[in-house]
Amino acid sequence: MTTSEEQSQGREQARTRVHVFRDDALGDLDAVGLAAAIRRGEVSAAEVARDAAARVRDADARLDAVQVHLDVPAHHASDGGAFAGVPTFVKDNTDFAGLPTGHGSAAFVPRPARRHAAFTRQLLSTGVTVLGKTRLPEFGFSPTTEFEEGPPVRNPWNTGHSAGGSSGGSAALVAAGAVPVAHANDGGGSIRIPAAACGLVGLKPTRGRTVPNAQGRQLPIDIVADGVVSRTVRDSAAFLAAAELHHRNPKLPSLGLVEGPADRRLRIGLLVDSPNGARTDDATRAAVTDTARRLEGLDHTVTPVELAIDPRFTEDFLTYWGLLSFLIGATGRTMGTEFDRHRMDGLSRGLRATYVANWSRTPGVLRRLRRTREAYAAAFRGQDVILSPVLAHTTPPLGHLSPSVPYATLVERILAYVAFTPVNNVVGTPSISLPAASTTPDGLPVGVMFSGRPGAERTLLELAFELEADQAFPSIKDA
Repeated sequence: MTTSEEQSQGREQARTRVHVFRDDALGDLDAVGLAAAIRRGEVSAAEVARDAAARVRDADARLDAVQVHLDVPAHHASDGGAFAGVPTFVKDNTDFAGLPTGHGSAAFVPRPARRHAAFTRQLLSTGVTVLGKTRLPEFGFSPTTEFEEGPPVRNPWNTGHSAGGSSGGSAALVAAGAVPVAHANDGGGSIRIPAAACGLVGLKPTRGRTVPNAQGRQLPIDIVADGVVSRTVRDSAAFLAAAELHHRNPKLPSLGLVEGPADRRLRIGLLVDSPNGARTDDATRAAVTDTARRLEGLDHTVTPVELAIDPRFTEDFLTYWGLLSFLIGATGRTMGTEFDRHRMDGLSRGLRATYVANWSRTPGVLRRLRRTREAYAAAFRGQDVILSPVLAHTTPPLGHLSPSVPYATLVERILAYVAFTPVNNVVGTPSISLPAASTTPDGLPVGVMFSGRPGAERTLLELAFELEADQAFPSIKDA
């Protein structure tokens, strides 16, 4: 299918906007506001869980975002927590005791998990109520949550478009108002990409800020970080502060609760064009340059910056993706019964085949990827933060990045889309996606990204608070 055919198909599909905000126990509250209402006794956790479950069923009927619904919400018996009673979902690549972990794949039948993953325990420590698990593309490899078989996860801003990936199910539910926050994780942009596609806040923490990811810590380079997607900056800030009470990495500066902007004015580097040469589309470029002007109006200093990474970075990261697919194919039986790597989708199979043909390059690939931290550090000389797009273009129509697209074409399209986010995964640095001040002419959100030095989540959150206060993020209810 050509791009023009996909665009035509997208126009023909109902341009439906889906949200489930209503006058119930959740109202328009974010997670911080909802937890406060529960503490004050204005609503009960049971009422919130009941109404959230009804919202989820309504949203999921049109968005296909949920992998597993819990018939009985999993209340966490805690002494409170910042998010006590707040409904949420766990992404289906993370174990929740008693539920199968499917990783978005048809290549095996998953077994029920015997225990919670380490991050699940950290999430539960905040007091949340888990309502189920959200869908992701196979093994989290794709920047869209689509499948060779079965319905895609749809974007609530426009159901003919991608919700992003790999945390697409979580982002769709949060953007639609079904729950205020949901679990997401990021191995190449998988928190920030769906946040950008769905008009959300998505912070990828510094490596080690949250508990080590079970999959990531087994890799030669740990590129995976866990967190949440949210509709407000304060929810992402409150989650990290609460999570730190459960696990504090002594190698990183303590974060604590960030509650608003700082007085300090920042030196902000502006990066509009991708280091991999992918062209930034007009809508995205306009969103980033408009954000730069707003920052200058707030008395920050904005200057162009260059991120001079190795020209082979994109090819190397693709090879690393292939290594991950190869390892999954080789060890898949540990995930469930009757694992058949031949039933992995077209993207996974293509990545694996590409790696097998080039496996001897692995030592050089790992060496060059590890050196990326030197180029990243050089870009920050004289800068506090770097502003860039999240993605090279706005979220595409469903089908453009489907795993059914021939592999060579699909990879070309992915690399022309995911052109900014992977560097932070390789280096291990924090990065946040924020909604731009306005949507595109056809009503789609655009994300802008701020990246920082290792451990600089406080700086990113303070800046995010300032932009949110300066101009409210676009609302799906008002669009």
